Amino acid sequence: MDAVCLLIHAPGAPGLRWLGLGPGLRPTRSLWKLQRLLDQHAFWAQGRTLRDLRRMLAGSAAVVSLWRGRRLVGFGRASSDGVFRAVLWDVVIPEDLQGQGLGRQLVEALLNTPQLQGVERVYLMTTNSAGFYEQLGFQRVEGQQLLLRGR
Repeated sequence: MDAVCLLIHAPGAPGLRWLGLGPGLRPTRSLWKLQRLLDQHAFWAQGRTLRDLRRMLAGSAAVVSLWRGRRLVGFGRASSDGVFRAVLWDVVIPEDLQGQGLGRQLVEALLNTPQLQGVERVYLMTTNSAGFYEQLGFQRVEGQQLLLRGR
């Protein structure tokens, strides 16, 4: 089995966004692979268009991906003001690879990017993975409410 390759993309992930670059800066159709990863393994992110994925990446302060050979096996991103707040988004590991430390590797890489270093608070939202994030130092926040306004 191929070793896992962690990529920490430049802010906005221009290589992934425009050139489809993956490990070794080789073209790997990575934007399409990201679309497929989200469609197959992230119920909240299904049906995102390539155009919208490009816009999403362009607005992301930190982007990290994990590869096993030419297979995209993990993705996560963050937005941040660089000082006070950051939010982790779209952290995805396929179900068949969960429990192997890939999620931990991905989240720790995101938290260690220069864009998130020293940020006062890092937020995230999860539907069914709170236990995983608690193992990484995140805490449930009592008295807080998630409010949502759709387009």
